[in-house]
Order: sequence, then C-alpha cells, then structure tokens
Amino acid sequence: MNLSAVLKQSFGFDSFRPLQREIIEDSLAGRDVFALLPTGGGKSLCYQLPALVRPGLTLVVSPLISLMKDQVDAMESIGIPAVFLNSSLGAPETAGRIGRLERGECRLLYAAPERILSEGFLGDLRRWRVSLIAVDEAHCISEWGHDFRPEYRRLDQLRRALPDAPVLALTATATARVREDILRQLHLKNPSVYVASFNRPNLTYRVSAKHKAYAQVLAHVKKTPGEAGIVYCQSRRTAENLAGRLNGDGIPARPYHAGLDAGERGKNQDLFLRDEVRVVCATIAFGMGIHKPNVRFVIHYDLPKNIEGYYQESGRAGRDGLPAECVLLFGAGDTVKYSRFIEEKPDLRERQIARAQLQQVVHYAESAACRRAELLRYFGEEPGAAGCGACDNCLTPRETYDGTVLAQKFLSCVCRVREKSGFGVGLNHLAEVLTGADTEKIRRWKHEELSTYGIGKECDRRRWAAIGRELMRLGFVSQTAGKFSILELTPAGRDVLKARAPVLLSRGVEPPPPPAVPAEAKPKMRGPGDRVCEEALFERLRRLRKKLADERNVPAYIVFSDVSLRQMARDLPADERQFRQISGVGDKKLREFGRIFLSEIAGYGGA
Repeated sequence: MNLSAVLKQSFGFDSFRPLQREIIEDSLAGRDVFALLPTGGGKSLCYQLPALVRPGLTLVVSPLISLMKDQVDAMESIGIPAVFLNSSLGAPETAGRIGRLERGECRLLYAAPERILSEGFLGDLRRWRVSLIAVDEAHCISEWGHDFRPEYRRLDQLRRALPDAPVLALTATATARVREDILRQLHLKNPSVYVASFNRPNLTYRVSAKHKAYAQVLAHVKKTPGEAGIVYCQSRRTAENLAGRLNGDGIPARPYHAGLDAGERGKNQDLFLRDEVRVVCATIAFGMGIHKPNVRFVIHYDLPKNIEGYYQESGRAGRDGLPAECVLLFGAGDTVKYSRFIEEKPDLRERQIARAQLQQVVHYAESAACRRAELLRYFGEEPGAAGCGACDNCLTPRETYDGTVLAQKFLSCVCRVREKSGFGVGLNHLAEVLTGADTEKIRRWKHEELSTYGIGKECDRRRWAAIGRELMRLGFVSQTAGKFSILELTPAGRDVLKARAPVLLSRGVEPPPPPAVPAEAKPKMRGPGDRVCEEALFERLRRLRKKLADERNVPAYIVFSDVSLRQMARDLPADERQFRQISGVGDKKLREFGRIFLSEIAGYGGA
C-alpha cells in the first residue's frame, strides 16, 4: 500500500512528520502502539489515515465532547465519513447517526469514555466491527498525570469487550512514570512504543517579572495585531476581569472557566475557534484537545501548578508549526499564594506532591539556563550542548556576579542550624535567621544564638530565598520531600564551604519598566517590497477563508490552515496543477476550493 499517495490525495501533505509512518504501519499490521508525539506533531493522522485504508470502524476515545464536532467536520472536509456521539445530540440526531453506524457507512466514531462504557454500548460496538481503538489524550488514565480522569481507568472493559481490535494510545505529554502507567492500565500487548522529541522549535519561551501585569498582557496582544492567543489565569475572577479589560481596550476577548454554564462556555470557545474573538482568558479548564492551529501566543498570567501542565498549555501555541511565543509572568506573590493553597489540602500525600511540583515550576521560572533545555530534561530528554536561541535566557543571557560571600553565608547557616539543633529547617526559616528576624521559632530553637544570625541583612528574605533556590539548582543544597521541606548540604556544598570556592550567581528575573503599548498597526515587514505584498495577499486569503468557513458553519482552519494560505501568498499558484502542490490541498479540497482561491490570487493586484 502506498501510504504516501494516500497522504497526499486525502490530506494534501507531501511527507509524513517524524514517527507518523512507523506508527501507522504498526497499527495497520494489528499491533498495539503507544505514541507520544508533541502538540502539533500530528497525532490525529496516526488513526485517521488507517481509518481511511482499513475496513471496519475506528473508535476514537476522546475526553472532550465540546470538540468532537470540529474533529468530525475536519474529517468530512477531506472526504472521510465520520460521526460523533455525545450528550449534545438530541434523540433524532443520535438515532440517525446510529443508523449510519449500523449500515457501516462511517470510518470514524468519536465518543467519550462515559458513553462508550454505558449500558448496551459495548454490544453495539461489537456489531459495528471496530477494527482499531484509538485512545486520545491517554495520559488521562494515569493518576500521576496532570489531567487524571477516573473514567479513563474503566477502559479496560473496552479492551475485554473487543479483544481483537488493536489499541493505539496517544498523548502529547507524559513523564516516564505516566507512560508506564498508560501501558499497564490499557493492558497493551507487546506494544510498539514511540516517543518523539518534546522539542517544539517554533516556540519561543520567555519569563518576565510580573509588574503591572495587565499592561504587560495588553502590550503583548497589541504587538501581534490580528493574531489569536490564550491567557491562562489561576482564578475565574481573574479570567473575567482580564477579558473585560481587553474588550474595553478594543481587543475582542472572552472568558472561559468552569463557573460559566455549558452554553456560554461553548459559545465563547466557538467564537475563538472561528476567529470572531482574538483572545480567550481562561483557567486550565480550557484547552485540552483544542485543535486551533493558529494560536500565536500563550501567556500565563499566573504561575502554573506544575511543569507538565505548563508544557501542555504553552504547547497550544503554534500547532501549525509557524512561530509562536509562550510568556510566563512570574511574581513572588504567586509562589506565596500557591503555598497557602497547598497547606490547605487535607491529604498529606497531595501536599507533598504539590510542594514538589511548585518547587519545579519556581526553579524553571528563576533559572538562568536555557528554558527549552529545562523543559526537555524534565521529560527525560537530553538537550543539545548549545543554547536553543529561542528563549529569553539564550537570546539575552542573564547577568552573573560573584556570589561567593553570599553563598558562604547561606551554606554556613544551613550547617550551623544542623549543628545546634540536630535537625534541618526550611528555606524560609533560613532566610529569617540570616536577616535577623525575631520569630517564635527562632526564639524557641534559640537560633538567635547562632553565629550566622543576622549576618545577611544586606539582602531581604525574598532575595535570600531566591539565592537558596539557586544554590539548590547548582547542586550545593538539597531539599527533602517529606512533610516538611528541609534543606541539607550536599557533598558538593560541603566542598564549596570548606574550600571557600568561588560561586557565580545570576541576577533574578528583574521587573521591567512599565511597557509602552504600541499602536495597533502592522509590523514592518523585512526584506524587499514583495514581502509586503505577500502579507497583504495573505490577509485577503484569510478573509476569503473566513467567508467560506462561515458559509459551511465550521472553523476557518478546517478550510485551510495558515500554513496553506502563506504558501499560496508566497508561491502564487496560477492553475490547478500548481495549487495541488500547496500543503494541505488534497483531492476533495482541490475540487471544492481550488477555483475560488485561484481566482482570488489571480485577481490580486498587489495593492
């Protein structure tokens, strides 16, 4: 079977992305497969193409019913008959779709696990000749994952009901521990395991000190006129407030959070997907499975809860492979606020996990090292030796200074506390000892008698805490993960203290000056005048795409992606043969849209 020919004829792509061909070939051979591909890496194609060429029905287990319609519309737009079944459908619609499934007219069925495991549905699936079970967002099955869904745990019933159907488990983010859990919980039999690189080279990562945060958000949105983005917030109130202020400043924005009723959430999401709204201000309730490819920026207004969630949320930018930016606004107040939330958790184990996760996020935000390397190492992937050239720390390296004296004071304090009390203490207490604070714990443990008491008054407690965290990153201090987070010297720390070895520390993420808000104007285009014309034609093609999408009641990207439109604007195809070479143009889209777009391109005079 010529998979490349099918890829071009139906999907309009000239080549497979990394690992797609191997995953598809193993799946078609009847093997169970686990595939970890980054967001934008083409997970969906791994079950869509096999559904097209193999007899029977491909069942797609999807956790979000709100996106199933768009997924089905995307399949129908390229000629693959597909349906979804969920609670949004009335009885007549459901009956009609079940009739199509009974007659074997569909290649793909999207359904949530609750529907699949409902009474009688497993028997229906046996009749419908399921030839592949695709479990999307498979990390939801693991309690160690960032988005655990208890209903996913029951999918072993599906495996027992359809023992002959191979399983394809797909996710965009999972640590080694989560991967093992997925394999075990889904009972994958001798599976092929594919793990792609977590690197998203088209994304630029930045961390900025949180300072007049709304002005920072507005400046960034104004910097990317006409482009779509997501602003993630910790609370519903913040999401509502930000959306309201953006609208007041002329930026079409909507909130999205669990406090809105389902109708309003769906409406706001739909407006965003269809380019009626530029910005969604959302809690983490928004985003999983979002297939909008042209999100050009993701801003974290508040500190994310863990690195895994941050990677997934920031990864919703640039799914189309074009450049996009991920910005994290980091403020010490967020760390204090989350620490209080953690201490309110009733379960000890939950508190311990949450503390460790918060520590990892703060480490990422404060680190002077390459952001991309930090993310890759978290997922067990070793980055290249050179910097990425696409994060703030690589583009504008942090200034370093001789921190030997400060390091000696901090390490000595850790040592003296242990010697006097026989036990270690936490980071905040060490900062209080160094600054000479008068607290109940210091008096109770007589730490005002220490030789290191008050020797660090040149820095405030917040600065000492940051120095302590950097010494942890440098490997001179370790932190336990028990009920109380205790700091201890490592062997390397003892050597530095004993030898008085020089220690270089980095400046923190400094608050920027209040950002100037640029006028809402197109950025200057680099290069010759034809680049300006190309951008102008791209905008005309975007307006045409929007009109055609509205007529069909689908999101604009289902007609063509930004990647396709930019290639049209650059290559200026003059006939159907040339238009056929555009990425994303398959047989059905050539027939449906070829003449319309060719006419628009031909009629463009460059004005």
